[in-house]
Amino acid sequence: MKAIVLHELGAAENLKLEEVPDPQPGAGEAIVRLKAAALNHRDVFIWQKLYPNIKLPAILGSDGAGVVASVGEGVDQSWVGREVVIEPGLEWGPSDEIQSKSYRILGMPEDGTYAEMIKIPAVNLHAKPAHLTFEEAAAAPLCGLTAYRSVVTRAQVKAGETVLVTGIGGGVATFAAQIANSLGARVFVTSGSDEKLERAKALGAEGGANYKNADWGKAITELTGGGPNVVIDSAGGDALETAVRIIKPAGRIVFYGATTGLAKIDLYRCFFKQLTLMGTTMGSPREFAAFLKLYGEAKLHPAIDQVFPLAEAAAAHRRMNEGGQFGKIVLKIE
Repeated sequence: MKAIVLHELGAAENLKLEEVPDPQPGAGEAIVRLKAAALNHRDVFIWQKLYPNIKLPAILGSDGAGVVASVGEGVDQSWVGREVVIEPGLEWGPSDEIQSKSYRILGMPEDGTYAEMIKIPAVNLHAKPAHLTFEEAAAAPLCGLTAYRSVVTRAQVKAGETVLVTGIGGGVATFAAQIANSLGARVFVTSGSDEKLERAKALGAEGGANYKNADWGKAITELTGGGPNVVIDSAGGDALETAVRIIKPAGRIVFYGATTGLAKIDLYRCFFKQLTLMGTTMGSPREFAAFLKLYGEAKLHPAIDQVFPLAEAAAAHRRMNEGGQFGKIVLKIE
């Protein structure tokens, strides 16, 4: 089969299309013939040497969708021929509250989805929502699961509440805005691009503020009529500090990243306002199934920025590294 293989770190151009042996299923495993895969910042961080415990050569990619080609011993044969989306996490563990110490994500060290076929545990197979194309389904897993856990499990967003999602345009943020809107919340966003603020309205956002403006916190307070009840944040740094300042009393702040660095939190505001700050990442198999169910029932479609052929994975990575995307970048696998 053909796959994108990374042998050397330091540049997107090191992602090379090669012939590699076809995978064979063992007991409890399945082979999926992939139709599409999606990029995540994790993949970029790996070739940039910004990810821990890198092992090469590697086939990157955590997100994928396709058709089950074969299964190993002990796996229900009815999976063969079914359209599926792949759950990207391995060995989350028995508790929904926290991942196990052996938890890991597809795409290094295990072979990932930048390939024509992939071998995965059969428990990671999920039926593809019928209303999604393969490209849309491939865009969903990693970011969609993180967003679902942030909005539903951790923040427990309710209809009528006001939710601020920072950094709209990023994969998780676009899913978070969609999910919060589908739950009946009022959604507002931030971005460094006025164009992205406008595009966010298609995801259900009522409005937003450009965080390059020094008074963006004041603008959000005015737009929301006194501040949000919930903030879903990936930036950390000044954004998290501003969130603490503008959020309403008894608010919940959920953060899943720190792209702008650590934050100096005003603890006095936190305890006088009775705030709850929660960290989160990824999610359990139960949450992944619940995310797909919500997406299917609400007939939601992921925001897709651009689709590249598998052979142009390096160009796709350059697009992601430039930071101009709105939604997910996808690889189409013929």
